[in-house]
Amino acid sequence: MNVNEIMKIFDQTAYVRTGGSPEELKTARYLQNKVEAFGCEAKLEPFDVQMGDIENAELLVDGILVPCEGYRCAGSSEVEAPFYYLRNNDPCSLSQCKGKIVMVDGYLGYWVYQDLMEHGAVGFITYSGNANFADRDIDKRELRAQVHKGNKIPGVNINAKSAISLVKNAPKTAKIVLKQREYVAQSHNVVLDLPGEISDTILLSAHYDSTPLSVGTYDNMSGSVGLLALAEYFAANPHRYSLRFVWCGSEERGLLGSKAYCRDHDLSNVVLNINLDMIGSIMGKFVCCATAEDALWQYVTYLGCELGFPVSGSQGVYSSDSTPFADAGVPSMSLARDASGNVATIHDRYDTVALMSGEQMAADIEFIRAFTQRMANAQFCPVSKKIPENMKEKLDYYLCRKREEKH
Repeated sequence: MNVNEIMKIFDQTAYVRTGGSPEELKTARYLQNKVEAFGCEAKLEPFDVQMGDIENAELLVDGILVPCEGYRCAGSSEVEAPFYYLRNNDPCSLSQCKGKIVMVDGYLGYWVYQDLMEHGAVGFITYSGNANFADRDIDKRELRAQVHKGNKIPGVNINAKSAISLVKNAPKTAKIVLKQREYVAQSHNVVLDLPGEISDTILLSAHYDSTPLSVGTYDNMSGSVGLLALAEYFAANPHRYSLRFVWCGSEERGLLGSKAYCRDHDLSNVVLNINLDMIGSIMGKFVCCATAEDALWQYVTYLGCELGFPVSGSQGVYSSDSTPFADAGVPSMSLARDASGNVATIHDRYDTVALMSGEQMAADIEFIRAFTQRMANAQFCPVSKKIPENMKEKLDYYLCRKREEKH
């Protein structure tokens, strides 16, 4: 796949494609057709996702309407209560949440929501965006099933500029009106098998969905294009290990595609997961994060030195589709070109082809191909199948099975 072909795919997929939407399915079929163009057959594997279509969402603070987006899958209800800005999650601050509509900083994570419920909050407000940017975009968010566990209170999201104004004006009361239609739809994984000489399998993955405000060129059509290029190469070249390529749906909604894949498939013969999430940006360093033994990322950095391709390696849990595979016992790694938010912001309107370099995409893909080829043609895959204990603990924290104490 050459630079012109890469950039053409970016242009053809420059639209929002959130998990479970018709646009996401359109992209799944697009990827399927791209695979067919080089003589292979990919299948679509559906899985259920919770959906919510907002019919009405309002936030009134001291009787003044504040622009907002309602939280999908947070039910339909109306609540009016005192306004409270939760500046910290210490016991003293949380004790003041009871009976109030609480505004929290940033993202509504699992433990933040549990704290709100435990301390009697009746509604919540979050904010997104950047107070220094000209836009007043408001991200469309959802209350994930793994967060609410059937215990829902209404919530809205506002722009950061509005949040600052609220705090400055010290409001007394807030009212949330939320009405929506909740239902079950389908998202899809796109799966391609390339059998090798043996049945033991290396599984390569990348997600193709985007967030509601973003066309997601960097995050993560770049990884999906990388996967296409690798599939095209290995379809035409022999390999000892079998290869499976999985373009994951609904990653941005909580790694739902990779979780569904791990739930629905026998992974006993999968020896390694190689996940691509954000490559080919103009700026940034190439990183390898391995949820596996240290030797894996160390090997990748050594290979980078050999090939004149610098790699920054580490052992850890990466916030991407490699994580469910690692949690299922498959040694996993995520490869990315990591650029700072000052030059390559994601999950907003600024994640476009303007962040990308076709030449850097080609270089990143070539390095990933070189590494994959070594693994795919190994006499014996050298990566230990055992997930280290320290990584199991980090997975427990990331997947919210344990709460990490902050000091």
